[in-house]
Amino acid sequence: MSYFPDISLTTDEYITRRRAAQDLAWPTVQLLPGAHKLISHLAAHKVPIAVATGSQRRNYELKTGHLQNTFGLFGGAVVCGDDAAVQHGKPAPDVFLYAAKQAGFPEVGLGEDTVSDAEKATRAQGLVFEDATSGVIAGKRAGMNVVWIPDPNLAALTTADELGADETLRSIEDFIPESWGLPPYPKN
Repeated sequence: MSYFPDISLTTDEYITRRRAAQDLAWPTVQLLPGAHKLISHLAAHKVPIAVATGSQRRNYELKTGHLQNTFGLFGGAVVCGDDAAVQHGKPAPDVFLYAAKQAGFPEVGLGEDTVSDAEKATRAQGLVFEDATSGVIAGKRAGMNVVWIPDPNLAALTTADELGADETLRSIEDFIPESWGLPPYPKN
């Protein structure tokens, strides 16, 4: 590997080792604080929800298999970056448009260039939660609203205004559902 001349691994060896390490780590991944509360709240109120991830399905399943009390709430509405229907990865909008269809919005359309007024109106109802810059761009290209919850290091490199995010939060715990026309969390 040219960037690390002191490492005697070939690119293929590196990829193999990295994948093995990830395969061990994925099943221990934990939800971000506030994620289960939000997902279970939306599901309880019958708000259509879906997962739209750029991850390969194999990795998604490794990451979420132990978290089915949360990911089971999506009712199978999961679109991964390597699904056959997703022709272009983020920052293209494909994954979000297919996820909207999975969530029960067949009238969302699939293209970017020839979008009817009805498709635009349906897309505008979508609310994307993203941590990656390419995902923010993809969500906006899909015509949806985007809440950006970046890693602090990433947030220091760019701004929500540059990306077009509609809201930026430090944590999912800071999300206020009613500010987006969703049912409020119950008062404790």
